[in-house]
Amino acid sequence: MPWKEKTVEEKREEFVRRSLAKEKNKSALCREYGISRPTGDKWISRYQNGEALTDKSRAPFKHPNKTVSEIEAKILELRGKYPAIGAVKLRKMLERRGEEGLPCTSTVNAILKRNGCITAEASAAATPHKRFEKEQPNEMWQTDFKGDFLLADGKRCFPLCVLDDCSRFNLCIDAKGDQRRETVMESFERLFHEYGLPKVLLCDNGNPWGTAQSTGITLFEIWLMNLGILTIHGRIRHPQTQGKEERFNGSLKRELLRQERLQNMTDAQSKFDNYRQFYNNERPHHALNLDVPVQHYKKSDREMPSKITEWKYDDGYEVRTIKKTGFLTYRGQGYFLSESFGGLEVGIKDSSKPGLVNLYYRNFRIAQFNPAERAVVSRRIYLAEGDPRIPLRV
Repeated sequence: MPWKEKTVEEKREEFVRRSLAKEKNKSALCREYGISRPTGDKWISRYQNGEALTDKSRAPFKHPNKTVSEIEAKILELRGKYPAIGAVKLRKMLERRGEEGLPCTSTVNAILKRNGCITAEASAAATPHKRFEKEQPNEMWQTDFKGDFLLADGKRCFPLCVLDDCSRFNLCIDAKGDQRRETVMESFERLFHEYGLPKVLLCDNGNPWGTAQSTGITLFEIWLMNLGILTIHGRIRHPQTQGKEERFNGSLKRELLRQERLQNMTDAQSKFDNYRQFYNNERPHHALNLDVPVQHYKKSDREMPSKITEWKYDDGYEVRTIKKTGFLTYRGQGYFLSESFGGLEVGIKDSSKPGLVNLYYRNFRIAQFNPAERAVVSRRIYLAEGDPRIPLRV
């Protein structure tokens, strides 16, 4: 039969009984059990007072730095409302609401972790980003369609998002039933009337931004050129070019689309409008030193014109009209430009690069070709003067 192992509590009780029975001198018993005399006296006293011989908690009775339960409850309540918002922004939001006695950010984060609000994956994903931005509002707007998704009524929703590059101010989240140029222009006309005109619109190469036959110059881009707005396309398969818009799309997905099931287009637009108000006016942004976008955005000084004025080319340009087929005939050679330009006047002027000729639409260079080789060298839109990209020799 194996020897029975004794627990710590059983050994303490055995020590106390033997000590009270005067089996040995107390000091000798303490040496036998490997404890000091004060410890022995402590266990004897507890036994005589009817107390348990287990270890008591060493935690202090008072926690002077502990977050009061009311503040912790408010932190968790706000996190419950915005489950994708982190500790830094939650604390800033509570601060703006006038809450006092808020703990530091690390304590807010600890509260979230202690209550199971932060996953290991979320912690790993919270890495800093290197940011590039324009210096003033309306120097550049970024636009994109958030990936389409199925509504509860079975229809698909295509959210059109537009963001100011400098301030991160969201100009619109429009629930669309398609990605056609006509429906997109409706939104942009409204934005231009409400906020004025940007200098540049940054977008990807998909429809309706940059797909027109073999050139990529669309009716949408021509409309923007008529308003004096430069279209810049991100590199193909390089979404980092529109990093702010892509990040906004991710925030919209985490903070709204994963939290609620949108029923129909009307419900979707209502939820989008509510999120846009929160994003612009309440949600702090790290890139803005925890300010909100509305604190940094102002409307453009360039107003939407009531009508497009006719463009007059200077005497240094040779003016031609593009055929309805999209072709331009120059020195006996036909050059395909785009059917989108059919019936429009363009200006032709020699380039500063020997042997090349530039083609202009209003104040934009839209193509460059080599008459000797009868070849189009470039079909890309540039501002004739002051293009924000690499300096251009025209």
